[in-house]
Amino acid sequence: MTNQTKTKVAIVILNWNGRRFLEQFLPSVVNYSFGAEVIIADNASSDDSLSFLKKEYPQLRLIINSQNSGYAGGYNEALRQIDAEYYVLLNSDIEVTPNWVMPLIEVMDQNPSIGAAQPKLLSYYQQDEFEYAGASGGFIDKYGYPFCRGRVFANLEKDANQYDTMEEVFWASGAAMFVRASAFWQVGGLDEDFFAHMEEIDLCWRLKLAGFKVMSIPKTIVYHVGGGTLPKNSSRKTYLNFRNNFTLLYKNLPSNRLLKVFIARFVLDGIAGIRFLSEGNYKDTYAVIKAHFYFYAHLGQLHKKRAGRNLKPVSGIYMKNIVFQHFIFHKNKYSELKKVDFSK
Repeated sequence: MTNQTKTKVAIVILNWNGRRFLEQFLPSVVNYSFGAEVIIADNASSDDSLSFLKKEYPQLRLIINSQNSGYAGGYNEALRQIDAEYYVLLNSDIEVTPNWVMPLIEVMDQNPSIGAAQPKLLSYYQQDEFEYAGASGGFIDKYGYPFCRGRVFANLEKDANQYDTMEEVFWASGAAMFVRASAFWQVGGLDEDFFAHMEEIDLCWRLKLAGFKVMSIPKTIVYHVGGGTLPKNSSRKTYLNFRNNFTLLYKNLPSNRLLKVFIARFVLDGIAGIRFLSEGNYKDTYAVIKAHFYFYAHLGQLHKKRAGRNLKPVSGIYMKNIVFQHFIFHKNKYSELKKVDFSK
């Protein structure tokens, strides 16, 4: 830690070549984040982000990372230099709303068991619709497939206040994650091997294993562009999602579920690869194969991440297959899933 004065809430925006987003969305963060310090952590940008920030926002603290080590490595490097009670990890492509910070902090202050939380995320372009990367809180099914209150696979619900209740969830979105700093470091921070995608799910799983709760607190709303670094149809994104999902499962699943889950995933991923192929998405098929080979090649390294940890069942896992529920039984909404099918 540096000798900076400790702050209650540090809003940390990790920037990589995102000058256009900073110009568009930083004004709302500066204007509406009363009671918090706004900090920009730059991940070795090659655009004119730094000159823009120094000229237009000289009052903001700027942390310059040594290299672009992705979301996980970039945040870890920056957060080690920030002395705060709470971190807010905020994407640069988010528009915030008045008084968006303190309602969540007040809930976390009153409940020390909460390790991480998120506000409600709506789409910046379709503002009556939930946003893909977090909606109103995230879950995974028993095979590791993520979904949200408000989003099942690509099906995005309209926001009709149906998910406005505060609820414990499995993961909070890394696009706008409030995290208790002491809990963050207690579980080791973000896993830098993820680079980008699903690292927040891994963090939340480790928080839950350590006894913390992860909450959706939709008292406030933020609007997210999404796909700012990698678009949704990127084969690189497909690769990272599949690769990191295997890592997520292997690191955190109890031993008695490992074999069953990975046999099922081998079959399901094969189906996904064939589907990509049938749609002409050859690069996505290759990305799935490449992700599998990465996983097999790194099993020894991944096994060390399991060693000595108390890997027990945790709450919030949907104990059915969301792939079948969605594509076969046409369940398109979180509200169509039975509460009794979630682990307690």
